[in-house]
Amino acid sequence: VLFEFSLVYLGFALLLVAAAIWMGLWFASRLSRPIGALALASERVGRGDLDVQVPEPDTGDEIQTLGESFNRMTRQLKAQRQELVDSYRASDDQRRLFDNVLTSVTSGVIGLDAAGEIDFVNRSATRLLGLDPGGDIDALLSEAVPEFAPLFDRLSASVAEAVQDEVRLAREGRIESLLVRMAVRRGADGNLEGYVVAFDDVTELVSAQRMAAWGDVARRVAHEIKNPLTPIQLSAERLRRKFTPLAAPEDKAALDQYVEVIIRQTSDLRRIVDEFSRFARMPEPDRAETDLAALLREVVLLQQDALGGALEVSIPDQPVVVDCDPGMLRQALTNLLKNAGEAVEERATTAPRGWTAHIAVTLRADADMVAIAIADNGPGLPADRSRLFEPYVTLKAQGTGLGLPIVKKIVEEHGGSLSLTDAPDHPGAVAEIRLPRERHPVRGTGRKGRDKETRETDEAGTI
Repeated sequence: VLFEFSLVYLGFALLLVAAAIWMGLWFASRLSRPIGALALASERVGRGDLDVQVPEPDTGDEIQTLGESFNRMTRQLKAQRQELVDSYRASDDQRRLFDNVLTSVTSGVIGLDAAGEIDFVNRSATRLLGLDPGGDIDALLSEAVPEFAPLFDRLSASVAEAVQDEVRLAREGRIESLLVRMAVRRGADGNLEGYVVAFDDVTELVSAQRMAAWGDVARRVAHEIKNPLTPIQLSAERLRRKFTPLAAPEDKAALDQYVEVIIRQTSDLRRIVDEFSRFARMPEPDRAETDLAALLREVVLLQQDALGGALEVSIPDQPVVVDCDPGMLRQALTNLLKNAGEAVEERATTAPRGWTAHIAVTLRADADMVAIAIADNGPGLPADRSRLFEPYVTLKAQGTGLGLPIVKKIVEEHGGSLSLTDAPDHPGAVAEIRLPRERHPVRGTGRKGRDKETRETDEAGTI
């Protein structure tokens, strides 16, 4: 009986122990399951998954509060991350748009910090100034572009928010005129953050303004000077006819000499006025289909005797038809060939022994463009090449300075371009004319308005 009672007691004790263990495991699982789910969710949040949510049992205890707080935190983190992503995307789009705009504009833009070091350089600035986008970043503006230093110092020493001036600088053998504007860049609190430098290449604009001014001066000079020339010449001749018979024998030679000086100087003034008039009112091209290869061979043939064996010609045998004014182009090509001949003659006086003159004439024709290059091995081009096309700017002692401006005007009237560059293999210069093969309108002044202006000028200069 005692043994059986002991067995029953032992079995009942084991049942109680098993029940206690089961109850303990159940309570532990009830407590640890939400904590485990929360730990797993925390790991997923750490990996960037903010969409995870943990169950929220309706127990009313701290486990429910912890689950609700965790889910609220993940929702807030997701909303904040989305706001950050949207803000970054908007700022990145704005930055990309800003970079694209600054890259595509023709004006040069340089960003500086408060110390004057370069932070940003757009594509036009690197092209105009010859800067290195990688090497010149964080360099001082006064070191990268010394020509801008006086303007930067003036802005730094003043209370003005911006300064502007025209700066001339030499790059790659050309002297360019830049219109530079520097402005202060301030933050939202008004403190100095840096500077912005914007500049444009106004070399062509300045040259065009000079050409327009010269054209106006030429018209005025032709109008004011041409009128009294004929009366002066006629009066001098009348003086000679009237007073030569009455003068003493020893005074006749002096009288003839004085009258001859007046007539000769009057003729020189008339020639200058005619050049002015030709430059001021270049006639509109009378275009026709012209074989440019034949025209160039004709011009070369006329200059062959003057240039001698120094001339090398490369002209296609087949016709090169261009819609142009043959007379005006013949004048332009003749002028350029004469310039090349005079250049090699000047070089011959100072060239070393063994030097030989060389002038190359090349005609290259494409589908939509024709290029004529005249190269010589003369003394080359000067450092300031921006003024070569301005009237009365010449390097020759006997030159008038109107040849190249007239050639440039003729080429531009045909919708083409004229460029002067250094010879690639030796000291010298290359003049290249580029002409379109089809007619392109280049200006709005019609022949009727031009003829009217011509008649008014001629009538003003007629006695």
